[in-house]
Amino acid sequence: METPQPAASATGAAAPTVLQQAVAKIKQRVLPLFVIMFIVNYIDRVNIGFVRSHLATDVGIGTAAYGLGAGLFFVGYALFEVPSNLLLQRFGAKAWLTRIMATWGLAATAMAFVNSETTFYVLRFLLGAAEAGFFPGVIYYFTQWLPASERGRAMAIFLSGSALASILSGPISGGLLQIDGGGLQGWQWMFIIEGLASVVLCGFVWFWLDSRPADAKWLTQSERDLIGNTIAAEQAEREKIKPAHISTWALLRDSQIVIFCFIYFSISLTIYGATFWLPSIIRKMGAYSDFQVGLFNSIPWIISIIAMYLFASLAARFKFQQAWAAAALIIAAIGMYVSTFGGPVFAFVSICFAAVGFKAASSLFWPLPQAYLDARIAAGVIALINSIGNLGGFVAPTTFGFLEQRTGSIQGGLYALATTSVVAAVVVFFARTAAYSTAIAGNK
Repeated sequence: METPQPAASATGAAAPTVLQQAVAKIKQRVLPLFVIMFIVNYIDRVNIGFVRSHLATDVGIGTAAYGLGAGLFFVGYALFEVPSNLLLQRFGAKAWLTRIMATWGLAATAMAFVNSETTFYVLRFLLGAAEAGFFPGVIYYFTQWLPASERGRAMAIFLSGSALASILSGPISGGLLQIDGGGLQGWQWMFIIEGLASVVLCGFVWFWLDSRPADAKWLTQSERDLIGNTIAAEQAEREKIKPAHISTWALLRDSQIVIFCFIYFSISLTIYGATFWLPSIIRKMGAYSDFQVGLFNSIPWIISIIAMYLFASLAARFKFQQAWAAAALIIAAIGMYVSTFGGPVFAFVSICFAAVGFKAASSLFWPLPQAYLDARIAAGVIALINSIGNLGGFVAPTTFGFLEQRTGSIQGGLYALATTSVVAAVVVFFARTAAYSTAIAGNK
């Protein structure tokens, strides 16, 4: 088999221009779709934050039960994340991402028929299981389509989908909650309409995505070859350092992977602590309608989008990714800590400040494991990091619900979030960005 050649040797002086053209085409085609998919995905994941009071009134779901149900999503997500991403490699991104969207859309729609704590728990768990594999699947897709130098910016754009979803979810969900008719409550219509939107979108995904660059007829033959050779050459460099076959046990013993899991867990803990409880904080600020609560809920996420791009630009210009990620985590810690000092309005302003940190930290984090991991194991390890890290989405709402029901306050939880962010800011300096080290080879 012919050894893939680096892009420059394959095409001479024209290589950078052809490569840039190919990368631009890839970004223009797939990034808008991935952002839209992430928006729909995120809305289906967090829209229960807007119906907490409705679930309490109509179904009898209390604060602790709400927190547990909100968190159970991430248990299903964690359990099925790695198997889902490995199946994506087997069946291809086109088929598997379409399947993920269809099943999560159906599960999200079924949330409209919650009638007890048990059905609430079961459907949230199933929604998490259905969504498992989407986020790391997209990250893996980038490793197969974009050179390493382009993935950080692509990730920043993709992650903006979660911030855009946070902005849009408030007004959209708040508006849908106003619907009343057909024998259903507004919160039921919200789940049905937002869930079916995902089912409809999966049809477009099937026709628009290609699994591999070699399948992309919208690229020229020279562009397909150059993208394939460039990524193959990057992988060949990793293979000089790391053997191809690594046991799962060796991966689990790699301290770098443990560090990545902890950092992402800390980020997720703060993001979902704010996400699921922010609408309740806003309701304490005044007698607002569901739609007005949704509008207020958008403010921190609008601010966070600006912060994400600013931090990404600074990190690209001045390098040292760990330092920028640490700075973002410290900002998140300060915001969560000072949110305990005053009333609901002061808490809201403080969380706006914290959002600058925890959303920027999320976009700054993923280039770290991407730079470290061998592409042959990237899918499984990224899924592992994402699934363990996202358990922060289980711990935060579950703990907050328990604290509020027992003590009437979530102050202790906010202190814990601030402390965890500070610890993560220190730990991030121990994360390596060099290619996969030879140290793990001895652990096979």
